[in-house]
Parts: sequence; structure tokens; C-alpha cells
Amino acid sequence: MKKLRPSGGYRKTAGFQTATLIYDATYWFCEKFIDSRSRTLDQMIQAARSGRQNIAEGSRAAATSSQTELRLINVARASLEELLLDFEDYLRHRHLKQWSPSSQEANAVRDLPKRFRQSRPDHSGLTELGDQERWALYASWLEHDAPEVRANAIICLIHQANYLLDRQIAALEAAFVEEGGYSEQLAAARLVERARKREELPRQPESGDSIPSCPQCLKPMVLRKAKAGINEGKQFWGCTGFPECKGVVKI
Repeated sequence: MKKLRPSGGYRKTAGFQTATLIYDATYWFCEKFIDSRSRTLDQMIQAARSGRQNIAEGSRAAATSSQTELRLINVARASLEELLLDFEDYLRHRHLKQWSPSSQEANAVRDLPKRFRQSRPDHSGLTELGDQERWALYASWLEHDAPEVRANAIICLIHQANYLLDRQIAALEAAFVEEGGYSEQLAAARLVERARKREELPRQPESGDSIPSCPQCLKPMVLRKAKAGINEGKQFWGCTGFPECKGVVKI
């Protein structure tokens, strides 16, 4: 049976792959440049790990919960923002230069995927590379002897990951508003299947709990509960075509 909602597939997304680069680079940066007794070391590694792991967990949760998926992607975004501040603090506290977003150095890191596609027109891009192949492309920055270069390159990658996650969050929010959550989609699919079976067996008697059709658009309806107003807490039949159709039948 086909799954109602897709899930997984996160390993092929640019957001997850960038977060993997950030996690690996942070791990080795901390190992080389941060005092092993410092709490900052654990905090930075955990923030980098959280950014990566929550993208994966959110992708898997997509099968059954839109809210959980959104929450976990937002946690990933917040973790990477925390890590961004840690790297900015590292540079500032040591009087090291932070690259300007429009600097030649930052542009070189940011434009690497574009340059890769131009040099390999037969290749679809960095997302098709393995983790080690992708790392090798950034190695001149992420394995540099100077902590200033490593930290700035990681900051560039964090900005890229945050941009990708912001786009993903906006798309998830739009889909939730337009299509509803998993429970609503499941209920709608169940009603559509019931309607299909009734059409195949038109002479069967209707059950006592038959589902009404929308008086406005004739789509099947779904039980809902009023969340506010004088009918708060009471159930009613609402159109599965909501919000385009606002048909209601009182129980």
C-alpha cells in the first residue's frame, strides 16, 4: 500500500548534507583548537550534532506528524544558530577577523557548489557526492592550519544551512495550512475510500454512522471540534475541502 505521506530521503537533501559537513568540521575544529576541559567544546559539538540529527528525525516523523516534523526542523535551525554564535564568539574573543559576507573568501566558500556544477556539466551537483567526496571539496578551508580560516568557513556553511532550513520550514508551514496535518489527511483519505466502496456497492444499506456530504461542494465531511466561541468543545461536521470550502453540518 502506498504511504499517505512521504518520509525519509533526508540523506539526499542539501540541508542535511551541509549539516553533516558542519558537524564533522566542528568536531575536528574543537578537537584541535578548543581546550578539552572547556564546557564550550561539549556545547559546540552537541549544537552541531543537534542540527544534523534533528533534520533526520524530522524527516522520519513526517510520515505521521506535520507538527513534529516542523518542531524538529526548527530545533535543528535553532541549534545551528547557537553554533553560529559560538564560532563568532571564538573569533571575537581572540581578536581574529571574521569574513564579511561579501568578502572574496566568503564568496569562494559560498560559490563552490556553483563552480562544481559548471566544471562538471554532466553531474547534477554536490548532493550526488558521498560524504568524503564532498568534504574533499571543502578540505582546503576545513583542514586549514589557521583556526581563523576554519572558523570562518564553518560560519559560511552554517549560513547556507540556515538558509536551506528557513526555506524548508516555510514550505512545511505552507503545506500544513493548505493540506492540513497527518490526522486530517488520514481522515479525508478514509472518507474518500468509504465513498469509493459505497459507489462500488450501491445496493448495500447505509450504516448508522454514515458520513454526510458537504452541502456546498458535495465532498465528504470530517468530524471536527470547535476550539472557540459559543460552541467551544462541541463536535460538528466540517468539509474536507477546508479552507477553500467552509461547509458545515451541525450534529
